[in-house]
Amino acid sequence: MLFPTATFAIFFMVVLPLSWLLQPRPERWRPFIIAASFVFYAAWDWRFCFLLAFSIVWNQVIAGAIHARSSQRARKQLLIVALAGNLGLLGYFKYYDFFVTSTNNLFALVGLDLPLGARSILLPVGISFFTFMGIAYVVDVYRGDFAPVRIGTFAAYLSFFPHLVAGPIVRPGELIPQMSSPRDPRYVDTSRAFFLIGTGLFMKVVIANYLAANIVDAVFGAPNQHSSLEVLVGIYAYAVQIYADFFGYTNIAIGIALLLGFQFPQNFDAPYSATSITDFWRRWHMTLSRWLRDYLYIPLGGNRGGTLLTYRNLMLTMLIGGLWHGAGWTFVVWGGIHGTALCIERWWRGRPGFVERPWTTARRAWHRFVTFQVVCFAWIFFRADSFADAWDLVQRLFTAWGVPSPLVTWGIAAAIAVGIGSQYLPRRLPLQIMARFSRLPIPAQAVVLSFALLVIHAMGPEGVAPFIYFQF
Repeated sequence: MLFPTATFAIFFMVVLPLSWLLQPRPERWRPFIIAASFVFYAAWDWRFCFLLAFSIVWNQVIAGAIHARSSQRARKQLLIVALAGNLGLLGYFKYYDFFVTSTNNLFALVGLDLPLGARSILLPVGISFFTFMGIAYVVDVYRGDFAPVRIGTFAAYLSFFPHLVAGPIVRPGELIPQMSSPRDPRYVDTSRAFFLIGTGLFMKVVIANYLAANIVDAVFGAPNQHSSLEVLVGIYAYAVQIYADFFGYTNIAIGIALLLGFQFPQNFDAPYSATSITDFWRRWHMTLSRWLRDYLYIPLGGNRGGTLLTYRNLMLTMLIGGLWHGAGWTFVVWGGIHGTALCIERWWRGRPGFVERPWTTARRAWHRFVTFQVVCFAWIFFRADSFADAWDLVQRLFTAWGVPSPLVTWGIAAAIAVGIGSQYLPRRLPLQIMARFSRLPIPAQAVVLSFALLVIHAMGPEGVAPFIYFQF
């Protein structure tokens, strides 16, 4: 059930008023929102509801057992069991075919034929997101940062449909306390919610879908059939497409949650205005960045074990982060490029006698330009179906200048400019727009929203393409 569809609109128009009617009675609201979330998830494939239910029960039971134990050794053993269950489930559905194929290819190099066969396992939508949220819950209980809650509350947290299939990754301490206290519809920031949903729809339905249909899919599908200019613009277009797609989805998710009375954390902060790769990861998919930092990088040792171990921890974190995005070596290379850049930046700033120079306009612009090029180069491997396709794309960047470039149009240039330029707007501008919108009478707000939806519908292509992050 995609957000920008009539089916979801009908679903939400039923869920929203019933949710508010039941909010004063949490013992009734929780079963309702769990049922609604399972209906939402079942729209993709009802069989995966059993997987989601298993994740809820598994993490809740082990979190409760960890909390009840006084022995640190027993607590740690239970934590290992919890992690093994979560990662084992994720590994089977998402990585089984990848590891089988990789193992077969490795042994084939030495002339051995292993009897391991791929199974073409269907990837459950959102499994990476709710698995990471389940791990966060168990680990936080183990650390003593969060006490386990009743299974109904935890089930509502893990299955809550606004974040269920593609994030953002909401931590237990960010959402569960909200579910434990009554919400009041009079204090919902509807102007912000509608602004988030509107901008999300525009970025996804108009910008992301337009770029995908008119240049990105063609260039990445057959790079040798396109000019160097088309390949270059296609790479930049994909950078904007994936940002507009994921930023748009999470904006819609945050806005929908807000209408239901719940605050989600921000997931993007103008990532293409970053002045370094370190800065980029403070701005891109921030809920995942913080998850990787708190549940992987720091447990690995962080920067506490000396320079070489810090580099190791950075690389491992980014390589695993790359693999989280997809079961393919191209994703590992994407993570490796970012990990290498992070290590280089840390080495550069850690040199003896290093002093950070003051930021001038020219220096900031140069750093942003270089950072964006590194990010776009890494996106080649993220988007390409294979190393061969990625290599063809890189080669084509240098070997087909002067060839006609019919795909590079003013419309493509405008969409890229909007996607990148929107990240350089003053921070106060959205707040000013929301404030003015909130001061309008209700009928005027309805007219503005209706007009915005008509414009988005008119400018968007026929149908709605699946969100990119659904496959992760």
